[in-house]
Amino acid sequence: MRFRPCIDIHNGKVKQIVGGSLSDSKEKSSYADENFVSGENADYFAELYKRYNLSGGHIILLNKVGTYEYQEDLKQAESALKRFPGGFQIGGGIDADNALKFIKKGASHIIVTSYVFKDGKMNIENLRLLVKAVGKEKVVLDLSCRKRDGNYYIVTDRWQKFTDTKITEQTFLELYKYCDEFLVHAVDVEGKASGIDTELLGVLSDSAELLISKQNRSKNIITYAGGIASLEDIEIIEKTGKGRVDFTVGSALDIFGGKIKFDDVSKYSGNT
Repeated sequence: MRFRPCIDIHNGKVKQIVGGSLSDSKEKSSYADENFVSGENADYFAELYKRYNLSGGHIILLNKVGTYEYQEDLKQAESALKRFPGGFQIGGGIDADNALKFIKKGASHIIVTSYVFKDGKMNIENLRLLVKAVGKEKVVLDLSCRKRDGNYYIVTDRWQKFTDTKITEQTFLELYKYCDEFLVHAVDVEGKASGIDTELLGVLSDSAELLISKQNRSKNIITYAGGIASLEDIEIIEKTGKGRVDFTVGSALDIFGGKIKFDDVSKYSGNT
């Protein structure tokens, strides 16, 4: 199990937000409830992660493509990729037409969400186009999910619309035909630093075990995101996930205004 660091960028600033609060319907082009706004630029955090040898993290651009704010996000992201080439996956506004550009700028993988999951539906044809553009080995699928009627479903459109696609072992097996890794956001606890979703984690653990055994992988395939508030939560992830599920922490880290010491989390730099 390893720690996957993050750089979330919104309105041109490195931030930590409450995940379900992100909206484009306010007076501004994009609004979110903020947990933390950094005074440092993205390349500062890239240098930090590079110094600690923490590769495999992700950069997320939170504004909509075509807005001034997205262009400001992009400038921040490019500075981080330049500082730590090959150290990050990147997501936000990525499609088959621009995916290769991000790889050429230094991203190890591209992360896709709305290009594949939009309006409550999954678009497999777009996923195939993406694989054709950069190759399966460069694609990460963000399976952001929420619980409804006892099951977890992939959600779209700023995490507001439910698809009919459940988070199950079979779902992971089918989608792995088109990607190299999965980033799974537990949306109901994302950005709240109030504790992890252990039930979802159990599903991810079983799915990760199945994927790793069938694909003969030495590296973990699934990364969990959402709600981590303490080192004890990380220990639960390690135990429940049996070391097969990686994790990312945002708001709870001291570098983002939280209480968990970055030095303590950075020790999880490789599979155990």
